[in-house]
Amino acid sequence: MSTNSRQFERDGQTISYWALGDETANRQFVWAHGWGQDHHAFLPLAESWQSNTFNIVLDFPGFGTSPRPVGDWGTAEYADACAAFLTTLPAGRRLWIGHSFGCRVGLQIAARHPECIDALFLVAAAGLQRKRSPFAALKVKLKMALYKFLRALSIGGKDLLRERFGSADYRAAGEMRGILTKVVNEDLSEVARQIRCPVQLVFGSADSETPPELGRRLAELIPDARYVQLDGLDHYSVLGDGRHQTAFQLKQFTDALENET
Repeated sequence: MSTNSRQFERDGQTISYWALGDETANRQFVWAHGWGQDHHAFLPLAESWQSNTFNIVLDFPGFGTSPRPVGDWGTAEYADACAAFLTTLPAGRRLWIGHSFGCRVGLQIAARHPECIDALFLVAAAGLQRKRSPFAALKVKLKMALYKFLRALSIGGKDLLRERFGSADYRAAGEMRGILTKVVNEDLSEVARQIRCPVQLVFGSADSETPPELGRRLAELIPDARYVQLDGLDHYSVLGDGRHQTAFQLKQFTDALENET
């Protein structure tokens, strides 16, 4: 089995990816990392499937070795670019495996380009706006109003204000900040309702980034979705110390898919 870095180029945009396993296998897994990460986030899991699966491990544009998009893409643009790449792959039964941001893109592909993937396995999926209590919502609004007020008055400087008011992702986003802002403000509720392929949703019970209530709401929106909660795991441990539990759920899901065919 081989592991190698490759690139797909279209309309001036490059997507880097890593190919693992048997390229002639009918079963194909496309691994799509979360925000601020790259292909390394999924490599340990992808490597465990090399014996009987063709694995494609992505670096989204703007992450890892894939250059940033020229414009500020939303998830629809990411989905369109990935779908163009997927059409170049050999025919096979294709499963999109996403984490966080990678789930947003997977949802868009399933809705916009349903011919490109046969199922979704979504871990700590993002894509819906979080529900907050009236007090928490007011607190967020007041914080944003104060940030905009201080920025308009040029008090403290942009870097200091970002450090004080921005999330960790926002502070670290750098040249990707415009894309991050666009992505996190999207609500993919209507996108989720359009999905017709089988979907497995896996969430950690201790996830504060994409809390389990998001998964339960997604499961209600997607016609053929199943929700599973992994006790004690958070947004990152689902791919770290607890990835064996995620791998077990993936095995259960793929076995069920194969039994249906």
